[in-house]
Amino acid sequence: MKKTIHIVAGGPGELIPELSEYQEENIVWIGVDKGVQTIFHAGLQPGLAVGDFDSIKEEELERIERQVPSLRRFKPEKDETDMELAIMWALEMNPSAVKIFGGTGGRLDHFMANALMLGKFKRDHSGINFELIDVQNNLSVHLPGSHEIKRDGEKKFISFIPIFSDVYGLTLQGFKYPLKHHHVAKGSSLCISNELIQETGHFSFEKGILMMIRSKD
Repeated sequence: MKKTIHIVAGGPGELIPELSEYQEENIVWIGVDKGVQTIFHAGLQPGLAVGDFDSIKEEELERIERQVPSLRRFKPEKDETDMELAIMWALEMNPSAVKIFGGTGGRLDHFMANALMLGKFKRDHSGINFELIDVQNNLSVHLPGSHEIKRDGEKKFISFIPIFSDVYGLTLQGFKYPLKHHHVAKGSSLCISNELIQETGHFSFEKGILMMIRSKD
């Protein structure tokens, strides 16, 4: 059975859901910089710590060195972000899914980089599900084809956002505001805050990369 990789970054703690609720078999936890401490505080065991750790106190770093099986420390001056390095390591394990926590809130540049990075990795690794999760939102990225979506009573608002380019042939079935073979331009607000009106819906499109965000108020 393939592993699922859960990556925890150092975003605001109030936006990170209860991580223990996401603990299952075949889960590997990766802590990115301060995210290692978040994993520890949730009573979970990180398998890897990644980052420059410039925001970690010396005694905290000593604990990480003692208790985390694998530590990859980098200089702050580097081409990749700590998150990108963590995802690259995760992909070496050939996972079925990569879920990111602590990647929203705080600095807007970090959030935008994380969200767009998922699109890049999804494009290059189509068989892996990539998701960015916080207490209010689930963000995922999808390639052309047909996709099923189930109703979520908590995060009922669903938005579709083209990234990198326009999306062609978008069809929404089972939604409050359906579409049929629609061309959605990058930057369009057409597909914001839709809702399912059935227990299961479907969306499909022919060309482009589509970001889906499921949110609650």
